[in-house]
Amino acid sequence: MGVPIDRELAGDIDNPSFEVISYAIKQRQKSLQRLDHLFDTYNGKQSILQRRLQHESTTGKAAPNVMVNHAKYVTDMIVGFTTGNPISITGGKGKNIQPLMDVLDTMDINSHDAELEKDLSVFGEAYELIYLDLNDDGTTQERVAKIDPRGCVLVTDDTVDKTPLFGVHWLKKFTLTGAADGYLTTIYTPHNVITYRTSGLYPTATNVRKRTVTPQYFGDVQLNELRNNEERQGDYEQAISLIDAYNSLQSDRLDDKDAFVDALLVVYGFKLEDDVIKNGMIEAPGKGDDGAEVDWLTKSFDESQVQVLAQAIEDDIHKITYVPNMNDKNFMGNVSGEAMKYKLFGLLQLLATKQRYLARGIQRRLKLLTNMVNIKGQAVDASGTEITIVPNIPVNMTDIVNNIKNAQGVIPQQIALGWLPGSDNPDELVAMLNAEKQANMERQAAQIAAAGGPNTSSYDEGGGDDNDQGSTKVGRKSESDELSN
Repeated sequence: MGVPIDRELAGDIDNPSFEVISYAIKQRQKSLQRLDHLFDTYNGKQSILQRRLQHESTTGKAAPNVMVNHAKYVTDMIVGFTTGNPISITGGKGKNIQPLMDVLDTMDINSHDAELEKDLSVFGEAYELIYLDLNDDGTTQERVAKIDPRGCVLVTDDTVDKTPLFGVHWLKKFTLTGAADGYLTTIYTPHNVITYRTSGLYPTATNVRKRTVTPQYFGDVQLNELRNNEERQGDYEQAISLIDAYNSLQSDRLDDKDAFVDALLVVYGFKLEDDVIKNGMIEAPGKGDDGAEVDWLTKSFDESQVQVLAQAIEDDIHKITYVPNMNDKNFMGNVSGEAMKYKLFGLLQLLATKQRYLARGIQRRLKLLTNMVNIKGQAVDASGTEITIVPNIPVNMTDIVNNIKNAQGVIPQQIALGWLPGSDNPDELVAMLNAEKQANMERQAAQIAAAGGPNTSSYDEGGGDDNDQGSTKVGRKSESDELSN
């Protein structure tokens, strides 16, 4: 997360001191354990896999630990729901942002947004770096890259605006043999990019091996921070205890099944020969008057009650994360798109919160790119740009097309065409539609011209140059003929 600091204590933000840099890194290190835990939970390295039972030491048989990765399900569903459709960016009224859109297309920004949303869902925050890449011909190209939140931090002032002062990114280096070889620490200031090659995580005057300074012209700190919500929490973070409980219950069910299968044969009231007695058999005193009996000793359990508990925990997981269980019988293939929205109401509310913070981060990205595009001589004004996130849910295209047709003359065409799923540039759709109409008109005109012009036989029937009179006479004659007939 961003580290706020008194602007006066920060000193020269274009050349931060080692003390300030170290302070920022230490603040980030405090949350490293939490971030690692969230990352491991998503990747399936969950606590249930480390569980050990008492009987393992006596039986030598490992516990059947089962891991159902609800965390991955939650994140993958939310990422697809949020960024499955490209994020739509529309310029302000009368403002040209096409050069900026061309830059974003070159970046493959849609794939980048999906990766960024994954970090937001897992960690509760995400970082991206906007930078220039040098082409083979000597020109530069704007680029964007996602940075692991565990290796960077953004330093801001302590005002309500949280204005970025500088960003820090550190990367552990290794030799060809795999041995640790210090760190590469990069400082992104509003005007410079400073790199340090150090022998330790925290740069000092004694462990810095190399220092380079390169000017940058984006007009602000190149490191961009995005938040998932106000608390910077991941989408499944508050459900981790429920996920652990579900895994523990399922593992215990399998352990009970194993215990049931490994039942003991009990012999009551008589003895067996030594060569008959095997593992899984025990002898016991007689029962009742007769005494002699053979029976199985098993562990009894109520499977139906366990299933009810498992279902209750799983329902709580989906309730806390707002991600519905798509395998539930309520999500049938014949459910209409409008009915589906009500079933996804909680997820849509989650998207509304995400959209506000994601749009804020994208606005800052556009601002940095606009500064660079304008420096290169292209006039772009990204102020007032509208960012729209369309949820990726099943839609009825027939209803959407009919709604667009019915909106003609009532709602502006640009807005109506924006209803189409996957439409990230309504202006382009309007231009394509107008071009298609113009092409159809030109094609019809060419066909008429090729056929010798419009059909004027009824006019020529009157003879002479006075075609109007001739046509009138013919018309009256035809009418009188019809009446006479």
